[in-house]
Amino acid sequence: MITLPDGSTSPLIDASVHIYFQGNRELRDWLPAPHNARGFPDVEMEWYGAPGGEFAPGTILSEGGYPGSEPEAVGRVLFEERGVDVAVLHAMTRGTLPDRNLNTAILNAHNRMLVERWLDSGSYADRYRGTLRVNPEDIDGALREIERFGSHPKIVQIGIPLQSRELYGKPQFWPLWEAAAAANLPVATHIETGSGNAFPPTPNGHTRTYEQYLGFMALNYLYHQMNMIAEGVFERFPDLKFVWADGAADMMTPMMWRMDMFGRPHLEQTPWAPKMPSDYLPGHIYFVQGLLDGPGDVEFADQWLGFTGKEDAVMFGSSYPDWQLDDPARLPSALHPDQREKLLWRNAAGLYGIDIPAAVATAR
Repeated sequence: MITLPDGSTSPLIDASVHIYFQGNRELRDWLPAPHNARGFPDVEMEWYGAPGGEFAPGTILSEGGYPGSEPEAVGRVLFEERGVDVAVLHAMTRGTLPDRNLNTAILNAHNRMLVERWLDSGSYADRYRGTLRVNPEDIDGALREIERFGSHPKIVQIGIPLQSRELYGKPQFWPLWEAAAAANLPVATHIETGSGNAFPPTPNGHTRTYEQYLGFMALNYLYHQMNMIAEGVFERFPDLKFVWADGAADMMTPMMWRMDMFGRPHLEQTPWAPKMPSDYLPGHIYFVQGLLDGPGDVEFADQWLGFTGKEDAVMFGSSYPDWQLDDPARLPSALHPDQREKLLWRNAAGLYGIDIPAAVATAR
């Protein structure tokens, strides 16, 4: 439970907490042979490095190790200091590797680490929920991971990288989306860098600085989203839900307005997606609120959040322990109480099946 600047209190679900191995050596310890003898991108370094470092000040934990790698220390920060009631964990890797078998093995190591270290043991296990990492370029391997871990009661979504060599609406991914929908697991897509196997962050090539990368990269969520709508993915899998986990809700409205203008007059080109494109958003598309999202604390912030149904799709996520660490206290003061409630916990509770009143009562 948190106290907001106006003195009111609210439950809080943190829909995006990043967890890591303590370093390359520990990840290698979790890999079976022959993969433990292979090289892989450094878990501690991105190609585009944020000025001042990848992590927020003060997140180097006193117990030692990599930020976001110790369940007890992270739990104390989230639940005791920041007032979070339930945290959704997303194990971070470095995107899609050229060797799909190695990539799947690395993701399996992350999944085992998540379940054994965070979800099944420790003082805060009851308040953690997990993201099952799968490789969309290895459909068979991804399906095996869902079969192994998808029924775990604290696994609440599947995680894939934003970087992909094909748009996610294309048919080669459909077996994975079918399995996710059948398991009642949303698919969370997150920006990951460092693999050396991804396309440039813009259609016109690489940006020179991190600031440009940060400004452009989230647009790629909308490229995937618009392709999935045009390819009829949500008609084919009506229970499928996608979470864009790094913001971009602020860019969705103009892009969807443009797609709607084209969608109805040219329906003959996509008869498998007969609705207006924006009609596929409710119940299918969700965004984790990014630090850079929105117009800021302005008097029309409530209207902005209402455009294109964003108020029913946006969830708070701190991105702890990364540099873009967010705080619910910075939400625009103009938001209606019901909008703030949806953003802070109600949308996430509905999507992930989290009983917040029970969780709060148990925690206290």
